Amino acid sequence: MITVHAPKRAPLLASIFPIILLIASLIAIMAIEGADAISKWSSVALLGVSAIALILAFATGALTSRGMRTGLARSGSQILPAVPMLICIAMIATTWMLSGVVPTLIEYGLRWLSPRLFLAITCCVCALVSVLTGSSWSTIATIGVAFMGIGRLMGYSEGWIAGAIISGAYFGDKISPLSDTTVVASSACGVDLFKHIRYLMLSSMPAFIMAIIVFACVGLFSSPDVLPSEEKGLCSALHSTFNITPYTLLIPFFTLLLIAMRVPTIATLATAAVMGFAGIFIFQDDPSMTLQKAALSLWNGSEAATGDSSLDNLVSTGGITGMLPTISLVLSAMVFGSVMIGTGMLSVVTKAFTKRLRKCTSVVGATVGGGLFMNACTADQYLSLIITGNMFRNVYRRCGLEARLLSRTIEDSVSVTSVLIPWNSCGITQSTVLGVATLSYLPYCIFNILSPCMSMLLAFTGFKIRQCYKSFAPAR
Repeated sequence: MITVHAPKRAPLLASIFPIILLIASLIAIMAIEGADAISKWSSVALLGVSAIALILAFATGALTSRGMRTGLARSGSQILPAVPMLICIAMIATTWMLSGVVPTLIEYGLRWLSPRLFLAITCCVCALVSVLTGSSWSTIATIGVAFMGIGRLMGYSEGWIAGAIISGAYFGDKISPLSDTTVVASSACGVDLFKHIRYLMLSSMPAFIMAIIVFACVGLFSSPDVLPSEEKGLCSALHSTFNITPYTLLIPFFTLLLIAMRVPTIATLATAAVMGFAGIFIFQDDPSMTLQKAALSLWNGSEAATGDSSLDNLVSTGGITGMLPTISLVLSAMVFGSVMIGTGMLSVVTKAFTKRLRKCTSVVGATVGGGLFMNACTADQYLSLIITGNMFRNVYRRCGLEARLLSRTIEDSVSVTSVLIPWNSCGITQSTVLGVATLSYLPYCIFNILSPCMSMLLAFTGFKIRQCYKSFAPAR
């Protein structure tokens, strides 16, 4: 008779130590170097803590080659696809700027948008686009970048602009049936997609309405800096550098059409970059622009001399080289997630915090905390959704709570908070795309902050929460 031994698990103290060390390291970096240094030193912190976790796993006998292969496969399959997306986004930023797409959107925005309602309008438009497309990443990388430029020229702080963009984009992504995260969250808990979305609206809609009110109040009680004379000067500077024409908007129009048709994200982003590259020669009358020069701009980025320093900074892009530090950070986050999953340390920590849960409020609160914890540990929202859903399924079943409550709670605690964590793939990407440090826009992402709070408030009041012992689909 052959006896199969289960792999040895690291003790709880050893399992939680790498997480505590990572958080302590990041806090120390912020205290010494400032919040902006997080993006510079996060890779070092993640890799250093990963090495320490491996040493602890080896010392406790929890390190196995099979476990590490599993951890690497799980983490890599979710995070590695972000690398080509980041490269495509870098190319879009450059080609859409050189082809005149972003300058045209900025010029029209300065002329047509009400400065005092700008933040509220930005949030609503990003939400609408994200609902129709089901993609917060694509929304932020395209229309979000344009709104970022308009808001800067209107005099709003970068944190408020990014907060409005992210709040709208993530609300729309969250309630869209086209969203991959929404599908993952519902399927991980065995809940029908549309039942999940309807139940999700109970927490998401109040949070979104409150976010709109906050953004509207900020605009109404602030004094945007753009005066009519300044607006005319900025528009003149744009016209002197770029050929401003509505025909350039065909590029974002066809991009949004591809997204609405559910063309794979990487194919959509690559097509958007190609259309932008072609637009450089179709829409811009620049005899000095050659094919070789345009190709080099994709790698090195672009610079423009408009005669206005604020515009010069706005229309300059970093190209693929500017995205390399972000890619490095994404890969470092993947290594950390692989180690924590592969050594079983993540499993040890999560089981320790769920085994004594009984009441609805504590279960939902633990789910919210667990979702945030997973976002920090795995650095990827998809892995976090799946792991958190699987981890709490039995807890909810044991307590007689509905499966749709679990699916809603993990959406509230994982999908929308991933963008608030500096080393998470979402936080890394949106920080790079918008040009604003994660910790700089975090306090202004009103919807993202309120969502988990609303989830816990509904659990505390018991609103629309009922006991149901047969609501879970059979585990597969």
